[in-house]
Amino acid sequence: MNLLLDTHIALWAITDSPKLPQKARELIQSAKTTVWISTASIWEIAIKHSLGRGDMPVSSQEALRYFQESGYQFIAIEAEHAVAVADLHAHHQDPFDRILVAQALVEPMRLMTHDPLVALYSDTIIKV
Repeated sequence: MNLLLDTHIALWAITDSPKLPQKARELIQSAKTTVWISTASIWEIAIKHSLGRGDMPVSSQEALRYFQESGYQFIAIEAEHAVAVADLHAHHQDPFDRILVAQALVEPMRLMTHDPLVALYSDTIIKV
């Protein structure tokens, strides 16, 4: 399975946070899963960490290194992803979450999130 992690799930995974549900841990660690991180998540971490947001425990540089060390794959934001955002319902207004949803739908991949609003976009989104 190709599994795209939303930013918080990705951060919880690399920091071994107790916030990461067991179901998420199992899917991320499964030998059948290829874990993907979006460039959008690196960008979100960079912006929010530089603003001193407490929900971004590591810098984007540290996160990138941890993602690489964990063997995660990276997906760039392509023009098709940006175009697909226009077709999304207005369930969520966060541009980072919307591009992650678009990427997951276009590729296709399963997106893992903890956000119930993000989960409204498709039954292919895994809410943990």
